[in-house]
Amino acid sequence: MINIEATITNLYPSPNFFENPINFTSFTIQFAGMRDFTTGNVTKQILQFSGPLVLGSVFQNLYNIIDSIVVGNVLGKEALAAVGASFPVLWTLISLVVGIGSGASTVVSQYFGAKDNAKVLRTIDTIYIFFFGASIIVSIVGIALSEPILRLIRLPEEVIPEAKIYMNIYLAGMVLLFGFNGTTSILRGLGDSKTPLYFIIIAALLNTLLDLLFVVVFRWGVASVAIATVLAHGFAFFGAVWYLNRSHPVINFSFKNLQFDAGIFKSCVRIGLPTGFQQSFVAIGMMAIMGIVNGFGTAAIAAYTVALRIDSFAKMPSISFSSALSTFAGQNLGAFEEGRAKRGLLSTLFISGVYSVLVTVLIVLFGHWLMTLFIDDPEVVRIGQDYLVIVSSFYIVFSVMFSLMGMMRGAGATVVPMVTTVVALWVVRLPLSIWWSSEIGVNGIWWALPVSWAIGFIILLIYYFSGKWKKHVVVKKNTRKF
Repeated sequence: MINIEATITNLYPSPNFFENPINFTSFTIQFAGMRDFTTGNVTKQILQFSGPLVLGSVFQNLYNIIDSIVVGNVLGKEALAAVGASFPVLWTLISLVVGIGSGASTVVSQYFGAKDNAKVLRTIDTIYIFFFGASIIVSIVGIALSEPILRLIRLPEEVIPEAKIYMNIYLAGMVLLFGFNGTTSILRGLGDSKTPLYFIIIAALLNTLLDLLFVVVFRWGVASVAIATVLAHGFAFFGAVWYLNRSHPVINFSFKNLQFDAGIFKSCVRIGLPTGFQQSFVAIGMMAIMGIVNGFGTAAIAAYTVALRIDSFAKMPSISFSSALSTFAGQNLGAFEEGRAKRGLLSTLFISGVYSVLVTVLIVLFGHWLMTLFIDDPEVVRIGQDYLVIVSSFYIVFSVMFSLMGMMRGAGATVVPMVTTVVALWVVRLPLSIWWSSEIGVNGIWWALPVSWAIGFIILLIYYFSGKWKKHVVVKKNTRKF
């Protein structure tokens, strides 16, 4: 049974919001989806906030999962390889922008924790302007370089035409993709994880319907898969803006009224650029890994594509717990509650650790069956199952590593996570993948991944106990507004 009183309390601002109209930039924001994490039960708050994030991640990953299931079962392993090979290239092109966007989310959460609502508003305007400008650049550069990049990573000749078509359509719709992701990042920085979830679900369901219509009914091929994703994101973006403009006291999106704040943008870049570089290095490294996999043929590419979809789906909750911790830690560090932020880390470690053990058992037991959902080619299924068993056995290491990263990003300390990721990928994983794949075959690529996680975990643990991450908090005691 639904508690109606509790539901109404969660959906609307307190009565005082209406009874005491004052200057919007000076009152303490109160809204259904927005949460103040500086008081209350730590574990409960992280679970409540991460719950919608987990569900949102699940539905967001349904884009890739449904795309792969439809493509693999209807269009075959060559088309499946084309979609899979496109992903690391696309991620390379957008990762720097997304990283800077994550810095904006941290700045929003810290100003919100400090009750400085004027700067919250200016941060939102600034990041929208940045995302829209960046989307134009990414689209133009990506479309111009798509085919040369695909050849650079040694994609089999028979796969290149479909991969190029898929990439170019995806890139052409980048303004819609960035717009939607920018909106969800801002809301999460404000402590609102429910509203993004609703629109992610809408987008995932629409994407599913369009996939089935375009590929299964109309038989339009791999291009229609990209069209479905762009249309779904666009509908969700415009729907979210329309809804928020009418119901949210902070977000009031308008092209005419956006104002860019250079100082706030510098803070976003300072915090987000290391994450952006980190993600760019990861994306380029993933392209290099893809190049190694490509040397083992179309079956290996298709298997890697499917296994990555399952692997990403399984790891998303741990990543969502880390994102929840970033917002929780950002607000508490902005409010000078360091001890409470640390308790949030301990709670996140416990939650993500329990989850990781459970999902490892499930994937090891049912990995073969999961592969067959996407494609019935025996060789593809065998290669993919090997990946899943090897990698999932070390999910607990991955979850601890990401929890530590979440704590540091909440504080604004993003350089060391960036360096750690670069070292784990470029110094450990990539060389080991080249070496071990030449010795034991494609499984050598899979074994290199958990070893890189272990190295990253050790580096982050040492940095956390050094305490140096604390000095990166944006809000200082002499600037806090009450």
